[in-house]
Amino acid sequence: MPTIFSTPAEMKTAVGRHLGYSDWLEITQERINKFGEATGDQHWVHVDPERARNGPFGGCIAHGFLTLSLIGMFLPQILEVHGIRTGVNYGADRLRFLEPVKVGARIRCGGELIRMRDVKDGVEIMVRLTIELEGSARPACIVDKLSRYYPE
Repeated sequence: MPTIFSTPAEMKTAVGRHLGYSDWLEITQERINKFGEATGDQHWVHVDPERARNGPFGGCIAHGFLTLSLIGMFLPQILEVHGIRTGVNYGADRLRFLEPVKVGARIRCGGELIRMRDVKDGVEIMVRLTIELEGSARPACIVDKLSRYYPE
């Protein structure tokens, strides 16, 4: 269940606070293959299970950018902002891929509101998103994501 804010201004009270977690998602070979097709990244470590079995990870792993792109699905499960005309992805300040995500692994995302500042006609927030890897002490990915919200 996401943390819900009635207005963008209400987020100021949550700076420094953990916002919650997304649901767990299993990473399948089919999802990896489709991402490879969509992006043109057909590296064998992602899409060739036979060859990858003898590779450095003992099987196929998800593309790092596949893992990152899933924040588009995870973020609405963590954070919901009402009272806006629109919200837009503004980019990222820091990104690290810390652990490979193997086929069959389950991941979820947690978010912490790091910063909020006023920008022309709206606000900008930074949410530190940590993509956890079930059963691993280290996360798969950490990214400081920037979003802008424009109030009604």
